[in-house]
Amino acid sequence: MNSLKTFDNKHVSGKIKVLAGVDEAGRGPLAGPVVAAAVIFDRKTFHKEINDSKKLTETKREELYKWIIENCKSYGVGIINHEEIDEINILQATLKAMKSAVEQLHRKPNLVLIDGNKSFHSALKTKTVVKGDAKSFSIAAASIVAKVTRDRIMREASNKFPEYCWDQNKGYGTQAHRDAIKKFGASPFHRKTFLSRILTND
Repeated sequence: MNSLKTFDNKHVSGKIKVLAGVDEAGRGPLAGPVVAAAVIFDRKTFHKEINDSKKLTETKREELYKWIIENCKSYGVGIINHEEIDEINILQATLKAMKSAVEQLHRKPNLVLIDGNKSFHSALKTKTVVKGDAKSFSIAAASIVAKVTRDRIMREASNKFPEYCWDQNKGYGTQAHRDAIKKFGASPFHRKTFLSRILTND
């Protein structure tokens, strides 16, 4: 049992029997949705390779995603698209995606551990954990589910808009992606509020 699982189990008590971890993927990209996931495990379920999704290869994330889905007690995914991100801003969209992910859970958690320092409004008990994806097993698992889900969406979108190379950059602002925006303009899948500096700069 590693420190991530120990961290979660420390929060389980007489009153708190069901613990959920929540994380998101896609706050920074120039295109596509922000995706959040919530995951519940029982106290004993464990996999030593579960870690912050950013520390794992794409192949490993896909492999662990399958394990998480098969071994968790419940999971939920919330997706807020690029248009709504432009309307309500990325922070509000992220919190909305997290809240939606928790609402998809089949079991009601007694405590929700949220990656970061901001919580969404909820009747459930919540606790923010800064750098939670490196501290909590359930948050790390949620980070993997969110990342894999979002990467699949971006690979699919790349089939329609291959010029932006989303299959490789997943919508993040790589040089190749920024150059493509300058050359081809914004696609319908881009976050328009994220592009002003790129489109106005030479």
